[in-house]
Amino acid sequence: MERKQITKITLTALFAALIAAGAFIKIPLVPVPVTLTTLFVLLAAACLPVSTALLSVIVYLLIGAAGLPVFTSGGGIAAMTGPTGGYLFGMIPAAIAGSLVMKALESRIRLASLVSALVSTFCLYLVGLPWLAWQMDISLAAAFISGFVPFIIGDTLKIIVTVTVAPSVRPRIKELFARE
Repeated sequence: MERKQITKITLTALFAALIAAGAFIKIPLVPVPVTLTTLFVLLAAACLPVSTALLSVIVYLLIGAAGLPVFTSGGGIAAMTGPTGGYLFGMIPAAIAGSLVMKALESRIRLASLVSALVSTFCLYLVGLPWLAWQMDISLAAAFISGFVPFIIGDTLKIIVTVTVAPSVRPRIKELFARE
């Protein structure tokens, strides 16, 4: 196996594990708890190449779909299709879009990290809020109030952490992929 493949597999597993671990660090709000899961999705998007960031999220979702209790509501298909399922599925476009932003703005890494984190967060809510409204049978306005407003401070802190960490970590990860 090539060194690049081993690096990709290792980083995919590491970030999938970090995303899963983030689900266990939570503040239980209803209907959507505050967790560190999304922080690790933002970091995957900001630190990893597109395909590796995406694979990390897909591995996490597949492990949860298989029944391992890696989601805040447990594991299995029922957990993925509940009120918070949209946030889980929103991780896919969040990883892709955030990583593409990093690639496009790489020469200005701090700005890229900020835009990446903002775009990834937007993607999470773009999928999560309509799903929450549908699952809870509430209006989009009510979903916004219960599924976004309580998380503004936490999301701001996650964005700050991403902007602080990614400019140091991303170049190191690029070096790992560059080695032959």
